[in-house]
Amino acid sequence: MKFLHMYNDRFNWPNAVKKVYIGAKASQNHPTITTKIIMKLDPIGLADTRIAVGAHGAGPAVMLIAGLGGRAAFWSSQVHALKTDFKLILHDHRGTGASARDLCRYSISQMATDALAVLDHFAVDKAHIVGHSTGGAIAQYLALHHPNRVNKVVISASWCGPNAYLQALFKLRREILLELGPEAYLTDGQLRGFPAHIMLEKAGSIEADKKARLAQFPGPDIEQRRMDAILEHDLREKLPEIAAETLVICAADDQITPLPLSEECASLISGAQLKVLPTGGHFAPQAVPQLYTPAIQHFLH
Repeated sequence: MKFLHMYNDRFNWPNAVKKVYIGAKASQNHPTITTKIIMKLDPIGLADTRIAVGAHGAGPAVMLIAGLGGRAAFWSSQVHALKTDFKLILHDHRGTGASARDLCRYSISQMATDALAVLDHFAVDKAHIVGHSTGGAIAQYLALHHPNRVNKVVISASWCGPNAYLQALFKLRREILLELGPEAYLTDGQLRGFPAHIMLEKAGSIEADKKARLAQFPGPDIEQRRMDAILEHDLREKLPEIAAETLVICAADDQITPLPLSEECASLISGAQLKVLPTGGHFAPQAVPQLYTPAIQHFLH
């Protein structure tokens, strides 16, 4: 994984940066992520932050954009499966993973601008955009405001505007974070994000993922700022203007962004395809990659 450096003196720099190698020790059925600690990297003055970025494979460019957690590692199963057909562009969002801990005002438009900077770094003029949850909101913004940079769009387990359910859910999640701390907050997210049968089947790998996320957790301040960006996202009135070929995908048992939110997105985008997975919860790309990844792959081809 390479690093795109941009500088501002507002950052809280981590003492070490993790370099993530995706699928380096993976079997076909159970891809994994291995990490190696490297020396702290010095920022250079390109813009206003530092973002960890990576590119894998060869072929048409596909940008994979993660959700609220923001870590490129979320896509490990998809990278392992898709890298033979596509050039995959990934990044840790600003404030997450190995990227700089920037105490800015977060917004979907700001996250989209960062995504464009990553594409520019790899000299990619136009890419398929696959965005999950918060990444799906970013994908909507890119398709609307930068259509010349977008080929096909996948909106995965996302939403086009807040409703009473999302507002109540994130109010509760904020309270858990502030009152019980990051570990309880991440555990709650996993219990909501994975179906119970997946939690039981993949308990070891899910626990390992939580420990990795906890080790890189940006802290309550940044996490709350990112939650604010989620609740401010509302493109309902603009979504009919999306011209890119679009797939909306969601699991039927998603409890974080329930299926009706994806159905609403698909109904507002002309010609959008809606793919409903029978199970997988909110974290379907991780929970049921054998169902999720072929659907993405078929659409992008």
